[in-house]
Amino acid sequence: MKKYIITPILALLFIGCSTTDDVNLDDHAFYNTTQESLLTYAQKELSDYMNTPSVNENNFRLTMQYWTETIYVNESNYDFTNRTVSNNVWTDNYVNVLKNLDQAERIINAYAPTPSEIASWPAKKKNQLAIVDMLKVYTYQVLVDTYGDIPYSQALNIDLYPLPKYDKASEIYSSLITKLTDDINNLSATGGTFGNGDIYYKGDIAKWRKFGNSLLLKLGISLADVNPTLAQNTVNKAITGGVITSSGDNCQFQYLEASPNENPMFQETSSRDDFIAGKTLVDYMNANSDPRISAYYTDVDGDYIGQVIGTPGEFADFSNAGEFAYTATTPGIILSYTEVSFYRAEAAARWGIGGSPAALYSDAITSSFNDWGLASDAAAYIAAHPYNAANWKKSIGEQAWVAMYNQAITSWNFYRRLDYPQLVAPSTAIPNAEGKVPVRLQYPTAEATTNGSNYAAASAAIGGDKLTTKIFWDIN
Repeated sequence: MKKYIITPILALLFIGCSTTDDVNLDDHAFYNTTQESLLTYAQKELSDYMNTPSVNENNFRLTMQYWTETIYVNESNYDFTNRTVSNNVWTDNYVNVLKNLDQAERIINAYAPTPSEIASWPAKKKNQLAIVDMLKVYTYQVLVDTYGDIPYSQALNIDLYPLPKYDKASEIYSSLITKLTDDINNLSATGGTFGNGDIYYKGDIAKWRKFGNSLLLKLGISLADVNPTLAQNTVNKAITGGVITSSGDNCQFQYLEASPNENPMFQETSSRDDFIAGKTLVDYMNANSDPRISAYYTDVDGDYIGQVIGTPGEFADFSNAGEFAYTATTPGIILSYTEVSFYRAEAAARWGIGGSPAALYSDAITSSFNDWGLASDAAAYIAAHPYNAANWKKSIGEQAWVAMYNQAITSWNFYRRLDYPQLVAPSTAIPNAEGKVPVRLQYPTAEATTNGSNYAAASAAIGGDKLTTKIFWDIN
């Protein structure tokens, strides 16, 4: 059985920390390692965060009303403080992903090639640095889209900045677009990479280039309402450069059968009956005769039944997640062709970029059906649910919500940008939600207590550290 060798976390820290507390460094961490093993570790940690349904870390399957909980329904009702969820999200991304990528970058820059490597090292170095930085860009976008203003320019230099400032989210986006453009330009098909240390693409530069352009497309689309000029320029550049064109280009982590390398969904679902189908999506799919429901959920005596969001329910009385969630080797998705296809449909609908919006809408839905092994059912479904140019946000928003069922964090972005589907918060939701589905996470309590001045400044700058404070690009 193939096994991954995973490097220990390099630094166990919150980005904001007390200058008197020695929490910046882990005494047990292993610092003498290679850039390849650090990349492997960071890729797995990123995939684990994006794909886990753990209520301690990633609750977006609940927020997007795909699932609800059976007994302990706190998170279905948007209580994310009971388990200090935000602290874990912060650590997952800053420590487990970004800090390890940063250390890989340092090792690459410090590496002294052997005489036999001198000629080939410059191109390989540029490729390695570009790939590491693209994953940094991806992770920083996730953090901005989750919180708004975040530590960025000072975030990973704990020696100089133990209490980092928070940068403006809009400025971070501009920086990410510039950095990503440079990363794509620095990729060279003739240079080496990380070999098998790269679990996502095994060093395939052509696929990394498509990933980079697809991520550029994602960044550009996010800015569509708040900075349409930069958005269109970025989207044009991405599509011209060449984005993901098939599911064979998907960026994903291939999990294994054996512990500890199973899909984190399997790790959560195989031993506990914590989740059941959410009524919102089940009812929508039933009403629209969507064949994908048989892959998304199990049936109850031939029917698909979802529970009211935020209300406890017996596991056996409601549909459960489909077989994919109980399979150890289900890949962890980072960026998919289906996702990219919906961005292209949106770009065409907004600005006439890249083709016919109706055709690209059909491509996106067809790709989703292909993902679930239901290719032969796609055409009939599209015919029954055609693209509506008069209300393209509803067409694309609702269909992206259904298609992003296994990419809940991505689904949350579509929902906030397009305002579809029109989700309704449960009546049992916590008062802090103000009767609404959350549009951001609150900053970690650890930041408020250890990096208080910068936390307070950031909270004021974004309009309050609340679940209802919109991210800068969410202006509609």
